[in-house]
Parts: sequence; C-alpha cells; structure tokens
Amino acid sequence: MTGALSHLRICDLSGQLAGAGATKILAAFGAQVIRVEDPATQGLWDLLRGNGPYVDDRRGVNLGTGFNNHNVGKYGVTLNLRTEEGQALLRELVAISDVVCENFASGVMDKLGFGYEILRQIKTDIIYVSNCGFGHTGPYRDFKTWGPIVQAVSGLTYTSGLPDAEPAGWGFSYMDHGSAVYMTIAILAAIHHRDCTGEGQYVDMATVPAGIANLPTEVLDWSVNGRSSGAAGNRADFGEMAPHGIYPCAGEDRWIAIACRDDHEVRRLADVLAEPDLGSERFATLHLRLDRAAELDEIIGGATNARDAVALAEDLVAAGVPASVVKSPRERIDEDADLAAMGLFPTVTHPEIGVQRVEGIPLRFSETPWEMTTGAPQLGQHNREILGDLLGHGDDELDAWAKRGVI
Repeated sequence: MTGALSHLRICDLSGQLAGAGATKILAAFGAQVIRVEDPATQGLWDLLRGNGPYVDDRRGVNLGTGFNNHNVGKYGVTLNLRTEEGQALLRELVAISDVVCENFASGVMDKLGFGYEILRQIKTDIIYVSNCGFGHTGPYRDFKTWGPIVQAVSGLTYTSGLPDAEPAGWGFSYMDHGSAVYMTIAILAAIHHRDCTGEGQYVDMATVPAGIANLPTEVLDWSVNGRSSGAAGNRADFGEMAPHGIYPCAGEDRWIAIACRDDHEVRRLADVLAEPDLGSERFATLHLRLDRAAELDEIIGGATNARDAVALAEDLVAAGVPASVVKSPRERIDEDADLAAMGLFPTVTHPEIGVQRVEGIPLRFSETPWEMTTGAPQLGQHNREILGDLLGHGDDELDAWAKRGVI
C-alpha cells in the first residue's frame, strides 16, 4: 500500500463505530489495518456486520452496509481468543504491529489476557489505545454505554431539542463518530512520540468526556455564570443572532435555514422576502428582534412557506444573507456539486455487496491524498494472507485451525 501512513500496521480489535471509524481514517491514508474478529460468534461482536441498511433482500454477516462503510480498505482475520492457539496467533500479530486498538468495555482486554502490561511484554514499544464510554479509571469505569447514553451523560442531549419539549438527542451514534476522530488523533500523537523517543504507551480515552468537549459554550456559561443552557431549538444559543432558525418552504418536508448576523442582513432578508415589516423600526436592532423572536419567526415562516427552497436560498445568498436548503440525503449525496468535487463519496467494491458508495474523509491533501477502493473484509477473508503469508503459517496448519474453530 502507499500513502502517508503506509509504514504503519494496526492490530484492530475495534467494533461498532467508535473504533472502526478511527481505523478507517488510518487505512484511507495507507496504514495496514488488520481487523481481528471472533469466528465463534460469526463476527457479531460488531453488531453492524450483519445489520442494515441492505442493498437488496440478502442477509448475512457480510452484508451490512454500515459495516462496509466503516471498514473499507482493511484486512480481516478471525481468531478465537478463548483458545490457546488463537491467543498465540494474536501475540504473533501484536509482535509485528505498531498499534493495538479496541473499544471494548473497560476490563475486557485484561480478561482476555491482553492488557497493556501483557502487550508491552510482547512488544516493548507497542502503542495501545482503548476507547470506551467512561475510560478505565474513575467511579464509572464499569458502566457500559451506547451512543444515546454517552450523549445523555455528556450533556449533549440536555441542550438538544425544542423549548418546552423533551430533549431530542443527537441521533443514535453521533458520539461514536466524534470519538473516532479523537481516537485517530490519539493514535497519531502516540506514533509521533514513539518515533521521537522509541517509547510506546497506553492511551486510555473515554467517549463521554469527548462529548463534553462539544459543549464549550455551555460548560463555560455554567462555570462562569452558574447558568444552565437548555434546549433552544433552532434559535441561537446565547441570543447572538435573530433571526436564526429553520423555516418551512413550499412542498412536502422542505425547509430553509436562515441566520442573520447583523441589522444590514435583516434588511436584505426583508427585501428578498418582500416583507417590509421585517425592515421596520420594530425589528431594527438585535435587542428588539430577540424580544419579538416568536413574531419574527412567524413573519419569516409565513413568507418562506410559499417559496421554493432552492430558489429562495439562491436569492438570499446572492443578496448576502447566509442561508441554505435543509438538504435531503439525495441532495447532499447525489446533487451537491461541492461534495462531488471533493470526492467525498467514493465507490468501493465489496465481494458480496458489490459496488457501493461509502463516506470518504473530508480532507484534501496535495501530496498524500487518502484513497478508498476496496470494501470491508468479509468475515475471515484475509486469514491466509495475514496468518499464512505475513505470519508464516502453512496451509495445513490453517486448515486444521479452521476445522477446530481457532480461526
């Protein structure tokens, strides 16, 4: 493989999104990511492996497109770590790897016999990065989490939703994706330190504080003012803009986002919407607009309701008013010219799923661009390539292990 990280080998025991998302980024830049899975459970320690959405009526452990999306460009091996032979093979793999990473619950790797102290005995400069809900220390370390729980505990859920309604949450796996980025940074920082000093290290990261890091203004407001910031809907959190919201447009489920930064933009909005009242003295300043926020939104919504979202957004942008259509999946994936120019949705080929678009990396490198061409590995797809060609085991040995459920 070629790429900025083609000198790295990652022994990846990650599952779901938080760990798989991090190693997907590393693989896109050329790292050899070897994903280790359990043959006894048909790979289902990662629930996404066989879950939808699907491309057709077929079902199976190799047909989950979410799994394919988060594991493009990786190698896949199966090791039964409940067997001595499976554990021995993992030790061999660790010995030739730069990084071991996982996102099991706290304590799982120790129970498997592969905690950090054991890993560093296998390879003295190994980098071990763990990513779980609450980390491996503190009073919450034994708690287990999923995306919605992380968002609730971190405070994201409290700030999300419409006023006077229950918190709305941030979707199922928002912080899985967010913590994957932190995990990528952790791995690269530890690699840099090892390259400078020769020292490996253990990185204990937690998804919940990673979620808290997405709430800097809310944390600051409480820390400084003792003031709790609740859900504000689509209005600006701290009254810095008005109007600042999502407004209905013509057609079914069509919306436009509008945010005016100053008085001049409000007057331009009034002109485009042909609503002179918006430019009147009643709404002449931010203070007045905030006092009459409900009335302001009602006037704007009444004017946008009969307008085509795309045409209106174009008119507002041309007039210097920040605005955008609230894009549907079709609009952002199939029809967005900027994302197409970025190549954000590359096509990969999966042995069973076939040709499918996946999410790329929203970065542009002039010298070392990322690349995605191959789909996620089928369960145990690269056992012979990795355990045989890389680790040096023969076909007879591999066949015997397969029959006994070691691989």
